[in-house]
Amino acid sequence: MAKMAASVLDNSEDAFRKIFKFYKRRDLPPDFRDVTDFCSGAAGEKIVPVKLNPAAVRDGDAVSVGLKPIRDWRAFSLQGYPGFIFISNPFLRGSQAYWVRQCLKTYPQKPNVCNLDMHMPLSDTQDIWGRSAQVLRFASSEKRQAKTLLEKLRWVTLGYHYNWDTKTYSANHFTPFPSDLHALSFRITAACGFPGFSSEAAILNYYRSDSSLGIHVDESELDHSWPLLSLSFGQSAIFLLGGPRKQDPPTAMFIHSGDVMLMSGPSRLLYHAVPRIVPAPQERAAVLEDFSSASSLQEGSMLEAVAEEDWAVCSRYIQSSRVNVTVRQVLGPGQSFPEMPPISVQRSDEGRTDGYHNESADGDRWKRKRSCSGSDSVGTKET
Repeated sequence: MAKMAASVLDNSEDAFRKIFKFYKRRDLPPDFRDVTDFCSGAAGEKIVPVKLNPAAVRDGDAVSVGLKPIRDWRAFSLQGYPGFIFISNPFLRGSQAYWVRQCLKTYPQKPNVCNLDMHMPLSDTQDIWGRSAQVLRFASSEKRQAKTLLEKLRWVTLGYHYNWDTKTYSANHFTPFPSDLHALSFRITAACGFPGFSSEAAILNYYRSDSSLGIHVDESELDHSWPLLSLSFGQSAIFLLGGPRKQDPPTAMFIHSGDVMLMSGPSRLLYHAVPRIVPAPQERAAVLEDFSSASSLQEGSMLEAVAEEDWAVCSRYIQSSRVNVTVRQVLGPGQSFPEMPPISVQRSDEGRTDGYHNESADGDRWKRKRSCSGSDSVGTKET
C-alpha cells in the first residue's frame, strides 16, 4: 500500500480521497496488488492473527445462527488499527443463504424503511420482494429494460431508523429489531469480547457492480463504547480503512462473502469507504452457487432452509450484487434520546422526497439527490 500511495498522492488532494479515486476509476482498472486479502491466507506485514475465546459462545449457540464454533474462526487484526477485528467467513456451509434471503425478502418489508419510500407511495413499497421475484426468477437482465424494485433498492434501516437529514436516531422513529439478526450479532460481538451487545439499529446497503460508498465516519450513535459490526454477502468489495482524520492515508482490503468486521475502541471512529465492487474470487464464487443446500443446515439451527424458488431469485441477485449489514448499539446504559418532534415525510408535488446520498467520489459530505436510484453511490453509511 505504501508504494501505491506514494505513486498516486500529491499536494493538491488529501491522501484518502486520492486513493479512493485510484480504486474507483473505470477508465484504467487499478492495480490490486497492494490490497490486503485475509481470505488468501497470505499474511501481509500488517496482518496479526487474533485468538478469540472459544468459551465466549457455546458451540450450539454459534451453530444455531449458522456460525462455526469459535475455535474454527480465522480472526485477524491490523497493525496500527487497535480495536479492528476481521473474521474470514465464520459461517457454516449452507447458512449464508438464509441471511441473503432475509436481506432481500424479509428485512426490506414494512414496517422497516428503505430508500424507495422517499420516491414512491408507501403502498408501492409494501412488498418489494413480491413485485420483483417473478421477473428476477425467469427473465434475463439482457431482455429487460426496466429494473425491478429489488434492483433499485439501495438501503434499508432496522430498529432505530437513521434520519439522513439530521444524521440522528430518535425514540419516535423505531420498529422492532429482527430477533434473528440480533441473535447473530450478539454471538459475534460476544466472541470478540463484547458480551451484552444490544442490536438497536442496522443499516443494510445494497451494492450493484458500479456502486461505491464515500468517505465517512460513523458517529451518530450516542454511545461509542460499543462496536460497529459489519456483515457482507454476495460479491466482493474494496474496503478502505483510514485514520481519525479524513486526510490520513487508508489501508485497502478485500471483503468477500461471509466476511465479518468489527470496529471498536480507537478504530470505532475511523474514516472508511468502499470505492469499488469486484467479482468474488473463485473459491467464494463456488460457495455462492450452492450455499442454499438445506442439508447443510446443522441440527439445532434456528435458521430455516431457503425454498428453491426463493433461492432462484437470491442467486440471480448476488451474481452481480453485494449486500452489507452494519449493526449498532445506539444507547449506552441509562441513556435516552433527547426530546425530538415526530418524524414526518415531506413529499414533493411529484410524490417524491429528497433523500441523502453519500458522495461516491469526492469526499465525505452528504448531498441531496432527486433520483430514485440512478446514482452509482449506495447513498448510506457503512462500516
